[in-house]
Amino acid sequence: MDLTGRLELLWGERPGPRRGPKPALSLDRIARTGIAIADAEGLAAVSMQRVAADLGFTKMSLYRYVPGKAELVALMADLAIGAPPAEPTGGDWCARLRAWASALLPGFLRHPWTLEATTGPRVVGPNELAWMESALAVLDGTGLRGAERMDVLAVLAGHVRSIAQQVATTPGDDMGTQFGALLAEVVRDRGDRYPAVEAALAGSAEQGGEDQAFDFGLDLILDGLRAKVASRAASPVVPPVTG
Repeated sequence: MDLTGRLELLWGERPGPRRGPKPALSLDRIARTGIAIADAEGLAAVSMQRVAADLGFTKMSLYRYVPGKAELVALMADLAIGAPPAEPTGGDWCARLRAWASALLPGFLRHPWTLEATTGPRVVGPNELAWMESALAVLDGTGLRGAERMDVLAVLAGHVRSIAQQVATTPGDDMGTQFGALLAEVVRDRGDRYPAVEAALAGSAEQGGEDQAFDFGLDLILDGLRAKVASRAASPVVPPVTG
């Protein structure tokens, strides 16, 4: 992985072409062309050759701006994710974290390929880092340690990504209904072997509540986090005495 090159590219520190005529392309235009391809056909359809062709340029001319596909995808992902909204002023820190997670989800739903493009060790761009900053700033004053704040970020982002992944792989807006119907078909003649599943499905059919996994999961995460913060306030961690 060319960390230096990717850092320069993502953070606008890479000098543009210095020789030849005035640049006819921009990184923004190149990235948006790649995004359009990925949105329509998936990330696998994105290549330097395809992006160059859609722009009406040769692949070699594209290399004057972007070193390769990995760097291109990094640019695309950061642009597609976009900047976080302004931090809400109302509500407590739990409400602000809920607003953060709720604002993050639509971006992944609009661009499902970003789930693949933003996994594993990588150089993060300014927009992705701004989302991290936004969430971590909310936790100021909670008493959580730095590592714990990063864990909160990982758990919240993981929940958002999990729901987005499920929606991305299930056509339509009734993900829970579709899965419930298929599951009920499997369990219909096997209820004696899976009584807990059968009872839960029957209760869901009678009481509703499907397709609420995102909000329900956020409730569980934030309720647990609130309890953790309250516990920390009641029994603050005393740093060890040194020297």
